[in-house]
Amino acid sequence: MNKKSLQKAVLITGCSSGIGYQTAKDLQMRGYDVIATARKQEDVKKLNSEGLFSLQLDLSDSNSIKEAFAKTLGHTNGTLYGLFNNGAYGQAGAVEDLSRETIKQQFETNVFGWIELTNLAIPIMRSQGAGRIIYNSSILGLIALKFRGAYNASKFAIEGFADTLRLELNNTKIFISLIEPGPIESKFRQNSYEIYMRTIDRNNSAFKDDYFIAEQRLQKQGAAVPFTLPAEAVSKKVLHALESNKPKPRYYVTFPTYLFAYLKRFLPHRILDKILIKISNN
Repeated sequence: MNKKSLQKAVLITGCSSGIGYQTAKDLQMRGYDVIATARKQEDVKKLNSEGLFSLQLDLSDSNSIKEAFAKTLGHTNGTLYGLFNNGAYGQAGAVEDLSRETIKQQFETNVFGWIELTNLAIPIMRSQGAGRIIYNSSILGLIALKFRGAYNASKFAIEGFADTLRLELNNTKIFISLIEPGPIESKFRQNSYEIYMRTIDRNNSAFKDDYFIAEQRLQKQGAAVPFTLPAEAVSKKVLHALESNKPKPRYYVTFPTYLFAYLKRFLPHRILDKILIKISNN
């Protein structure tokens, strides 16, 4: 952790704000050759104006992924030390109110795009004999909460993919790590609210009254729950995953993540369900 990186290239998705933005800035200051990507062209321009090498990358678009990855290799002369899969969004809504298309879109960005990038990166890392692939998962990849079914499922999927990949690459120097953030200061709730308003017919739902409470939470300014940490708390874990000789398979970040990882392991399912239902209703 005390050694400074010698311009190792790291590709990061979802850098327009929050965890991706903070991690890109922190790694650049550390000496990494950061390739910061964002879905919207205006965010790419903003990142470039701040001195970050930035590319447009839409995780729901395979052509966009391939084009950005090719430009990344052009920038790095064909090398890539690290990939931080971070870009994602949270689709709110009860499972019975989620259309097939809505769930598909959640997985296109949160799962399929990440896996496609991973599969592009692995041959490069194999050829150079080393690499680090990091997935920004969630406390909702460990436990489930009501009205977050699509997002829960996407993060559970990433947990499974990452665990499998770690086993398959066990005899290589390509290390796989999952970050489990919990509540972090970001625009996540704001973005979720905007998508929820476009995709959920709340007025004709059996959960209409519950949605009213959920909307208050999504629109709340500042930290919505206790133990919320700044994005720097995640970037520190990413740095350890990039620089440690033995990176951890999982990095827990906030107190709730540590707590629920423990409770899931030791509590009976019915007791844990009661706790999660109470949390979901707040």
